[in-house]
Amino acid sequence: MSAAAGKFSIEQYEAINPTASIKHGGKKLTYAVPNRMTLWRVETLFTKEPSTIAWLSSFAPDSVFLDVGANVGMYSVFAAIVPGARVFAFEPESQNYALLCKNIVQNHLSDRVIAFSAALSDEEKFDKIHLSQFAVGGSCHSFGEAVDFNLQARAFEFTQGCYSTTIDKLVRTGVLPVPSNIKIDVDGFEHKVVAGAEETLKDRTVQSLLIEINPKLDEHQWIITRLRSLGFDYDPAQVEQAARADGSFKGIGEYVFRR
Repeated sequence: MSAAAGKFSIEQYEAINPTASIKHGGKKLTYAVPNRMTLWRVETLFTKEPSTIAWLSSFAPDSVFLDVGANVGMYSVFAAIVPGARVFAFEPESQNYALLCKNIVQNHLSDRVIAFSAALSDEEKFDKIHLSQFAVGGSCHSFGEAVDFNLQARAFEFTQGCYSTTIDKLVRTGVLPVPSNIKIDVDGFEHKVVAGAEETLKDRTVQSLLIEINPKLDEHQWIITRLRSLGFDYDPAQVEQAARADGSFKGIGEYVFRR
């Protein structure tokens, strides 16, 4: 097959590796940007979720960070490089997982970040993950149920096979240590991840969680009640600042829970 139509040899095509680099606190972070979506994620790293950046920056060096819903690794890479955390990243969508791994390698972080191609939930099972789009850097995918981020039924054009497990199982079997900090952003099913971490969250090694909360959902109000019963609380001012002001995600935002 000739490369006339594309005007590139296969060797030239393979050599293309578009990246974008940014600096924070004198440290350089480099991300692969194969499309506009991933470039946008780099360009908005410090403005899209400033509460998340502030929270990540507060980590102690070598503390354990569990990134649930890591996407292409924007925050996993940041946590490993800037505060120097040890990172366990979970991302079930195939193309995002591949780029997550590439970003780990590109930043020479294989000794600090380990990525798993699996979903975290409240049970172990094989099921489908429904994709909002088949594009690297995409989000709003749904594991096990064909619903949107409001947990309302919707149609999806693409699906992939997927496996889920629980945080408690991972800790109990020694796959990961009890994390100091946990981020959970899984587009609606955050309550299932929390339910699958009941025993782990009782351990006071867990200092904080950052969870994307949809306050309109009873399931997410349960998260707040449950974490408070375990000794966590949040700052209403931080939550107000993080909440989306308009658009389809209006009112949804990151809650930082601390003991």
